[in-house]
Amino acid sequence: MQANRPVTEVAAGILLDKEGRYLLGQRPEGKPYAGYWEVPGGKIEGGESVFDALKRELQEELGIDIESSEDLTVLEYDYPHAYVLLHVSVIRQWKGVPAGCEGQQLSWQLLSEKVPSVEPLLPAAWPMLEKLRLLQP
Repeated sequence: MQANRPVTEVAAGILLDKEGRYLLGQRPEGKPYAGYWEVPGGKIEGGESVFDALKRELQEELGIDIESSEDLTVLEYDYPHAYVLLHVSVIRQWKGVPAGCEGQQLSWQLLSEKVPSVEPLLPAAWPMLEKLRLLQP
């Protein structure tokens, strides 16, 4: 990381259902890495907790209300456009059916599969999914 580069804190929420599937969303046009698949989430605003940011972002992006989350990991990733600190959580309980409220495509992926069936995947998503797979029995 460059010493004078600002850090962008991001909350990422991996929705994990009872069938062992996780949700990915495709980044819409106009955003960096448009067309890449990612774990849903977004920037943590001033004064927000990670959970509050997840609750807000997943309501905006997916139209769901999360009930709880489990901390999974904190990752750093240095993108050309931003240096991000990712607070990654697993979400197993939510109200509503996830939908692409911002025009994004969604895809449920089996955790048991080594590689997602959609591509390309946002680079920071790979270490998140590796950590998630460690939760499997």
